[in-house]
This record gives sequence, structure tokens and C-alpha cells, in this order.
Amino acid sequence: MKLLSVNVGRPRPNPWKGAAETGIDKRPVDGPVAVSEPGPRGTGAVGLAGDRVYDLRNHGGSDQAVYAYAREDLDRWEPELGRRLASGSFGENLTTLGVDVNGALIGERWRIGTTVVLEVSCPRIPCGTFQGWLERAGWIKRFTQAALPGAYLRVIEPGDIRAGDPVEIVHRPDHDVTVALSFRALTLEPDLLPRLLAADALPEEAKATVRRRTGQ
Repeated sequence: MKLLSVNVGRPRPNPWKGAAETGIDKRPVDGPVAVSEPGPRGTGAVGLAGDRVYDLRNHGGSDQAVYAYAREDLDRWEPELGRRLASGSFGENLTTLGVDVNGALIGERWRIGTTVVLEVSCPRIPCGTFQGWLERAGWIKRFTQAALPGAYLRVIEPGDIRAGDPVEIVHRPDHDVTVALSFRALTLEPDLLPRLLAADALPEEAKATVRRRTGQ
């Protein structure tokens, strides 16, 4: 298990959403990248140095510090999208190889390289910017049906990472709530929502959504 690439965004106009700009255009970078705790949502800060978000209401902050997507899942999408998907194409900060990103447990911790530890927090929910970026009508619906969302992670231990760093799972919590299961529960399969509360590391915002929808 390793990092295939570390990807940092460059600002570009966002005609698909209310925000003037978007950071979804992520490109692989050479050399080490500093990873640190970004603090609460609302500032645009994320976990990787040199990157940021522009939709301050819905993106960024501690629970969405770093976004990871598996190279294997990008490869799976290529025939359907009819194009080569370079690392970073889905707006991910980390393109992994050999890591079961969607099968990761909420609260699972990964050591990357020698110092950085990240914790799986929640799935990515697709938005209009993502659909517009890929220039694919109906993409939000298709991405949701596939339930291959990738994972947001929070920063537990800061440090530097770079392409080629090994990824090691150093903690797995005692529940069965995966990234894919939580995504399905929050989108098309609300009957799964009660199961999510077993995952203490789920963001408080998501827990509130579960309680509101289930009356718990």
C-alpha cells in the first residue's frame, strides 16, 4: 500500500456553482508536501500546504482536511468516462495504490511515510462542481449509484508526505461502518442510517443528520 501521487489544486473559475473559484483541479507535485491540521471549516484551509477550498460553507476544515481516492477506482471509471484519468482527476489530494479506500472503516488510521497519521472521517458527497468539472451530464447520479466515493481524512499527526510513501493501517475501530456503507446510508439507502452511530469518529455534522432523519 502506498501513495501513488500527492495532488495540490490550482484555482480556476467555477461556472458550475455559486463560488467564484474552485480548487478541484488537482495536479501531482514533486517533492515533500507538508500536512497539518487546518482548523474549523470556513477559512478555506485544508490539510495540504499550497492547497485550499473556495466553497467555504461545504468544504474544508478538520473533518475534510485531506481527500483520498484509489487509483484502482479511477481505472474502473476510465472505460465509462471514455478517457484517461490522471491522478488528481477527481479532485483528490492523495491517489493511493493498494489501499481499500472505500472499504476503510470510519475512524481507521493510516500512517503515511514516517510521521503523518490520518484518520478516516467520512465519504465524499458529489456536488455540481464535480459534475461540471468532468463534463458529464448525470454524473452526480451515476457516482452516487456506484458508491465509490473516496474518503475524507482528518490530520492526527502532522508532517511531510510525498509520492511513493508507504501507507500502513495502524488502527481499526471495533465496528463495521465503512466509507462505502456511510455513503450509501447518507444517499440512496437511508435504512442504513442507524448503523452509522456506531462510528464515534463520524463528523458531528453527519451524526446530527442521522439523528434528524431517524429521530434518534
